[in-house]
Amino acid sequence: MKSTRATALIAGFAAGALALSSCASSSNAGSGGTTSTSSTSAGATTTAGAASSGAAAPSASGSAAPTASGSAGAAPSGGSNSIIIGSANFGESVLLADVYGAALKAKGVTVTQKPKIGSREVYISALKDGSIDLIPEYSGTLLAHFDKSSTAASSDEIFKALPAAIGNDLKVLAQSKAQDKDSIAVTAATASKLNLKTIADLKSKAGDLTLGGAPEFKTRADGVPGLKGKYGVVFGTFKTLDPGGPLSVAGLKNGQVDAADLFTTDPAITANKFVVLQDPKNLYTAQNVLPLISAKKASPKVTAALDAVSAKLDTATLIALNTKVAAGTDPEKVAQEWVKAQGLG
Repeated sequence: MKSTRATALIAGFAAGALALSSCASSSNAGSGGTTSTSSTSAGATTTAGAASSGAAAPSASGSAAPTASGSAGAAPSGGSNSIIIGSANFGESVLLADVYGAALKAKGVTVTQKPKIGSREVYISALKDGSIDLIPEYSGTLLAHFDKSSTAASSDEIFKALPAAIGNDLKVLAQSKAQDKDSIAVTAATASKLNLKTIADLKSKAGDLTLGGAPEFKTRADGVPGLKGKYGVVFGTFKTLDPGGPLSVAGLKNGQVDAADLFTTDPAITANKFVVLQDPKNLYTAQNVLPLISAKKASPKVTAALDAVSAKLDTATLIALNTKVAAGTDPEKVAQEWVKAQGLG
């Protein structure tokens, strides 16, 4: 990240803290966990499409740098030509938010980034109260958040059900072919020792094992309750880690947990030869990446730019982009390079 003066950083942190205060107060509005917003980014970065070349990039840790002028970017005022993009509190969401931002800036839209807001329970509230306008989402878990009784499982079924579930104030734009699902992963040694191939194989063994995951995974319908309801699997212990991030990977690798909730596009799965247990009962439904946006911000220009991103994004591409970030490249740089290479910028 580019270096900036200490005074600019202080100003940026203060502005971001004020902007996110309403988001923090509305956490846990939906189903699921009790994720705190203590890991929320402290500032927001604002860049105009015509002048984005001088703007500082948000860090991979989620805190954002001030604008190139040295002052923190204020949230842009109304109109569909300015967009506040949020992200969830894990790396892939930050990356996707940067992809959306790069594509929109290339079309002249003024973009403010608010990375790592928190869990879905927090950022949906932020969308509803106007703290953010846009966030990358995953179709299946988004539907489950709004409609806990839905039985839709395929990409088409879920996408068709989403508009009615989310209401008139929010809108989903075109979904991409890229999918990233939650999964229950174990080490190769554990899979071999316990003869594990599917989640169902855990039923008679989970009582002696420890499951790791984000705090909200303990209460979400596709988390601990879903494992019990769909498969009769009840782990002896739950260890709070992070949402499919480095703590979960390290916990599984180092034996702190016996199984962990990991995202299927995580390059750490292949790198560590983890075994993703099969899910024959579809606890984890289709999870296509798509933009969730405030309906009043979904102008033709914004919609066209984001639809173009979705048309180019598939699962293999998402894994490749994640791998670059995991190797140490700043997610904003990865996003900008991909958008340019695809002719979107």
